[in-house]
Amino acid sequence: MDFTGHTALITGSSGGIGAEFAVQLAQRGAHLVLVARRTDKLDALRDRLVAAHPGIVVDVVAADLSVPGSGAALAEQVHGLGRTVDVLINNAGVGSHGAFVAEDPDAVAAQIQLNCGTLVDLTARFLPAMVERGRGVVLNVASTSAFQPTPGMAVYGATKAFVLSFSEALWQECRKTGVKVIALCPGPTETEFFQRTGDEFLTDGRQSSAEVVTTALAALDKSSPTVISGLLNTVKASAYRFTPRKVMLAVAERMLK
Repeated sequence: MDFTGHTALITGSSGGIGAEFAVQLAQRGAHLVLVARRTDKLDALRDRLVAAHPGIVVDVVAADLSVPGSGAALAEQVHGLGRTVDVLINNAGVGSHGAFVAEDPDAVAAQIQLNCGTLVDLTARFLPAMVERGRGVVLNVASTSAFQPTPGMAVYGATKAFVLSFSEALWQECRKTGVKVIALCPGPTETEFFQRTGDEFLTDGRQSSAEVVTTALAALDKSSPTVISGLLNTVKASAYRFTPRKVMLAVAERMLK
């Protein structure tokens, strides 16, 4: 897919998968709108990308997308910059690790808002214009956690199941519009995600962000609504369909401890 001269808005782009999307899209000639909470990280990434690719324009927007109404505020800022979003990458997300009964209710609400609410809001604000133009991309980052309940990360898994279902439904709705909608489902990836949970788990077989993003961008040239990064992750996601639910829950719980 040719991204030259198109503008990609990437949430959660201060590190990990989001930053790697910025790197690879800049290499393909895309202009960028980088969104995250950490302005210093965004500024450093912007400077690096513009130095390497002088022909692109990179805007930085600091925003906390876990706050209700943040999607509307971000859309207004983007329009104020005069940018037309051709590619929306809803990458920002957060997860917590531990028993649900020990969770802070406010943190749970913020997690759902970020992983689901703002993702849907941004899609609702940018997708209609893409459909009207007859071209565009919406890429929503889900997870292999979307394919089964995840005891020990109950809310996270449920939010990613929502993202997967939402994205696949939009893929079907947009099939004849010229707009591509895809759900990216990475497995464990070497990012700051695990540091933020405060625990180390799923340490074996982690992919790099570069592997995940390369797989995602290659999938845009195909017709599937969902891409799972990594052969082992693909096999595991398929295996859950044939596993009794009680067994699947026990296995998932052990894996996440």
